[in-house]
Formats: sequence, structure tokens, C-alpha cells
Amino acid sequence: MLKCTRRTMHALEAVVDIAFHARPEPVQSKDIAARQGVPQRYLEQVMQHLVRNGILKGVRGPRGGYTLARERRRITVGEVIRIVSELDADSEDSFAAGSDLGRRTVQPIWEECQAAVMAKVDKITLEDLCNRAEQSGLAAELETADFAI
Repeated sequence: MLKCTRRTMHALEAVVDIAFHARPEPVQSKDIAARQGVPQRYLEQVMQHLVRNGILKGVRGPRGGYTLARERRRITVGEVIRIVSELDADSEDSFAAGSDLGRRTVQPIWEECQAAVMAKVDKITLEDLCNRAEQSGLAAELETADFAI
């Protein structure tokens, strides 16, 4: 079921963060967690799932972290949503109409709405999100932010 959960939003933010910051060095999860205000342990679970599913590439070592596994123009928002929704699938049951009326009328409409939304987000790439951030002036803030102490 299509839901924009907190985990989905954090995953999308993390992937866009990596798209901005992973040049030339990988981005460390502690830096992403600090920028997003999310506990690192919470974020790591999502990041590892994105690595296993080919969105991110994990780099080991003291200067390790995460980079995009593919060009940002080749990763869609829909892909990220589907991958993260696998993690959320265990926590909540999918909608299932209880009555014949619900199965024949409400559920098909809901499924059509979900398909339309997913078709839309399948056309939006990380490149598109990065361009939006640049147009809004946010990209300059993201690129110049320095969290070193």
C-alpha cells in the first residue's frame, strides 16, 4: 500500500543528500543523520536496505560511507518508495475490503489512485529533485553546510 511514512521520507531525504554530497568522497551516515535530525541507528537500517537493493553503494573504512549506485538521473522516487515500503510492509497490514461492496467498488478505486501516484513518482528522478533544490536556493545551503567541529 502506498503510504508516505516517516521512514520513506527520511530515505528520500537521505538519497537526495547523498546526491549532493557524495562528490568525490562518500557521505557518512552520521553526517546525514545530523543534517536530518534522525538517529543514526534508525537511518542505517534504511540505508543498508537501499544498498542491498541497488540504490546506494556502501564504502567501508574510516572515510567510508555511501554513494549512489547509479547516476542520479537513473534513480526514480518510485524505486526508493517501493524499496522502503518493503520495510514498512511487515509493520502494518495492507488494506483489504471486508465486504463484497468494498471489494468491488472502494478497493478498485483505491488501487487506481495508487497506480496513478506511482506512475507519477516513477517519472521523477533524483536529478529532478536536485534541480528543484537548486531552483529553490536550497542546493547552495546543502553544498556549503559544514558540520565539522
